[in-house]
Amino acid sequence: MKDRINNKTDRINWLKTILLIITSQQSLYWLQTVFATHNKVLNKLSTYDDSENEQTKIGDLTPYSRRVYTVVKVMSKTEPREVTSRNDDSTHTVGEALVGDETGSLYMTLWDDIYEAINDGMILNIKDAYVNLFKGSMRLNLGRYGSYDELDEAPFEEVNLENNLSSKVYDRPRRDDRRDRYGRNSRRY
Repeated sequence: MKDRINNKTDRINWLKTILLIITSQQSLYWLQTVFATHNKVLNKLSTYDDSENEQTKIGDLTPYSRRVYTVVKVMSKTEPREVTSRNDDSTHTVGEALVGDETGSLYMTLWDDIYEAINDGMILNIKDAYVNLFKGSMRLNLGRYGSYDELDEAPFEEVNLENNLSSKVYDRPRRDDRRDRYGRNSRRY
């Protein structure tokens, strides 16, 4: 009987070892696939040319503009404020800068190091930014994929502060007011 238990235990250990080997080989295949995909994405990004993107004027922006490439001048910065992230309770510095070109102006949201790096009078070449609504008014954001470069000269002479796109307030549908076509509340509990 004892030999039988040891034999059974040995078989279970042997099966566990086989499963571990199979699992590690599958994990290795998965890692190879992930790295191959990652390398393909990196190669595409390294050959991507920003110069083929059309420059957008500030006056042409809409509340939901994406992939914004533009040149702006920083007119002024607001005082920074400290905010706490909902995800990890980390503290961030947030401020806004009034930026514009000859067609208009709007506020640009600046986070942490970018707030410290940008000063009044700088000329910025904004790449891959987006526009969203904050409390109903338009804000230009760099986001995760956006970037900027500092330029020596602006391709325009004056900044149009009269056409401030952030001063217009847009109505957004309330989140809790979701009604179907018959006027009933369509939220299901």
